[in-house]
Amino acid sequence: MNAQQSKTAGSTHQPDHLYKGRRASLPLNIVVIGCGLGGLAAAYCLAQAGHNITILEAASAIGEVGAGVQASPNVSRLLMRWGLGPRLEELGVKIQALSFKRWDNDEVVGWTPLGDVIDKEYGSPFYLLHRADFHRMLYEAAEPYCNIRVNSRVVSVDPSKPSATLASGEVVSADLIIGADGVKSVTREYIVGGPDKPKATGDAAYRTLIPVEKLLEDEELRPLVEKMESNIWMGPGGHIVGYTIRAKTEFNLVMMHPDEDEGGIESWTAEGNVDKMKETYKGWSTTIQKLMALVPSTLDWKLIARDPLSSWIHKDGKLALLGDSCHPMLPYRAQGSAMAIEDAAILGNIFSHCSHRSQILPLLHAYQSLRYDRATATQNSSKLNRHIFHQPDGPEQEERDRDMRAAMEDALRVARGEKSTRVLTSNANQWADKTKSDIQFGYDADEEAEKWWLENGTKLMNLIPSIELKQRIVHAANRDH
Repeated sequence: MNAQQSKTAGSTHQPDHLYKGRRASLPLNIVVIGCGLGGLAAAYCLAQAGHNITILEAASAIGEVGAGVQASPNVSRLLMRWGLGPRLEELGVKIQALSFKRWDNDEVVGWTPLGDVIDKEYGSPFYLLHRADFHRMLYEAAEPYCNIRVNSRVVSVDPSKPSATLASGEVVSADLIIGADGVKSVTREYIVGGPDKPKATGDAAYRTLIPVEKLLEDEELRPLVEKMESNIWMGPGGHIVGYTIRAKTEFNLVMMHPDEDEGGIESWTAEGNVDKMKETYKGWSTTIQKLMALVPSTLDWKLIARDPLSSWIHKDGKLALLGDSCHPMLPYRAQGSAMAIEDAAILGNIFSHCSHRSQILPLLHAYQSLRYDRATATQNSSKLNRHIFHQPDGPEQEERDRDMRAAMEDALRVARGEKSTRVLTSNANQWADKTKSDIQFGYDADEEAEKWWLENGTKLMNLIPSIELKQRIVHAANRDH
């Protein structure tokens, strides 16, 4: 089968609000492997760019597991541009602040305002969502323009043709394959030249959801709902994050802890032991003990790290990676889904200029050059938070807390209408670091892609006549012989 059998990008359903209405003059048949957040976003953006898209998904039904996910301004501005603003407003919670707390007594040692402050600063809001809601939102956006095939597990790829072979034996051919198949990527092996080499972090994460009404029944827990803040309790060897999602109907709880299961598998859906979870956080604050008492069941997610790849593109230029398949993020910075969405936006924008097959590889290299450094820096920033949050009580922890308090005091002064008295860089609270926030949240993937084309597009277009001439010469020589 050829991927051209997908729904065409010229469908009457196709809106023209992206890329200034620009469509690729050469529509490609593109296969996206994986129907997660990144795969759906890539499919949507590439379809908007004028291409014919087929998504191959191994699962028998479309759905998403998980719990809370954050849509920071660098993501929400893209989603709103895609027409998803009303859905964000309906399904999300607009986070008002980050609150960093001591593990044993709930003392607030750090605080960063978000809400209207971050909306005004970066022109886009900061939302908290349930991952399944986020996935459904992207599915609804992409589905009208793509052929989404379930029960289509890819077992091998031929990067040179390119084509993907399914477990059924069917071979699906395309002009370009995008591997968006997550941390256990099949496609990654063809680019790195061998099997995955994951590294255990020594951490795992319990994940659970608690009905909000349970918290509202307790005077001590009620503010966790009403303040609409993301709460981060930092403790020896672990930390806990808690916030409301789904229009304040559920409280999302993620609890990082030392991983004692050396033989455990990397899975979002592995069942955890509630009694063991409660024992892990014995001695933490009364607030944490009350939250633990409300947990009926939990999942336990083994956290695995992977080093940055040297390249995301196969040498034959017809296979590229996106999202967790090439730059999987540890959850300490909450930017994993954001990086995948940004990847998709860049890919779609860049490929809206495609007018000749000879451009495929240069455009893929443009995509990688625009994304590689940013994604790698975000990976490293996430690792840094693990060190910051998990410090045992002692001099280093005390210095961390002093640093965070200074940033909090400055933020409170500004909230009162006074002037800031500090230049907040390299703070232990990375969200209080104005330079880092500008880089992370001020980023506009479409703007970066448009800048690249303005600087390089003419050069790329000028290559086409010479390539076509060479092809005609080769063709003529072959014909004469």
